[in-house]
Amino acid sequence: MESGDLRIFQAVAREGSITKAAQVLNYVQSNVTNRIQFLEAQLRIPLFRRTNRGMILTPAGENLLEYADQILTLMDEAVKSTQYSEHPAGPLRIGSIETTAVIHLTPLITAYHSRYPEVNLSLITGETHGLLQKVLDYKLDGAFVYGPIDQPDIESVTAFEEELVLISEPGLSDMRELLTKPMLFFDVGCTHRAKAERFLDESGIPSYQIMEFGTLEMIINGVSAGLGVSMLPQSSIAKAEEAGLIASHGLPEDYRELQVGFVHRRDSVFSSALSALLQMITPKRGYLP
Repeated sequence: MESGDLRIFQAVAREGSITKAAQVLNYVQSNVTNRIQFLEAQLRIPLFRRTNRGMILTPAGENLLEYADQILTLMDEAVKSTQYSEHPAGPLRIGSIETTAVIHLTPLITAYHSRYPEVNLSLITGETHGLLQKVLDYKLDGAFVYGPIDQPDIESVTAFEEELVLISEPGLSDMRELLTKPMLFFDVGCTHRAKAERFLDESGIPSYQIMEFGTLEMIINGVSAGLGVSMLPQSSIAKAEEAGLIASHGLPEDYRELQVGFVHRRDSVFSSALSALLQMITPKRGYLP
């Protein structure tokens, strides 16, 4: 079994399609098909079920994918361990919660790219729990998420300090009235929900409705239209408030503080690219392999 065959198998499993996997790998489709068939013949067991919906893993395929992910990750980490130099280069995969990506990361990434143009940096956005899982699964080198994070396999450094505020449509000020309105949040996994629920409980609100939205813009537009209220970092809503689209309201001290941390696995191999990013986030701390 060769590593190249495992990469092809992994791509087909993730894409659910020979055609899509070939496109991702930049291979000829017939080559992908032949390598999958060769791997199944070598193992003497089907790895996929061919259906109208695409390639679906068999139980044997699911087992192999788990090992393939681990093996290929270790191989990639081994390559990274040889690439440390004074001139960062190569791939760097990071994730971020949307509010931080919108407000803080553009200037950071611009400065990073200016200093280290040979680094191939990619950024995805998501919610804290999903991004954390991707870091744990070695799918991301690190991610900007809401903290604090209490996970034994994760190390976190504080990247940004935020103030959490309650936002509503303009013209409303009575906190008790505001808290009876629906709460607008990101999809399941939004870290603010726990704080909101505690705040509502302490405020004596027995029941409340949560409405889920996919983006920051949709939440702000929904609040502006009077659909409900939300709790968001003050920096992420400043422009909308200046434009008169929404109003912000201060929260009690116990609920104001909001930390954004950059997380990575404790056993991460510190490539030059990752070390350089961490040095920019926390310049007083050295990150050398």
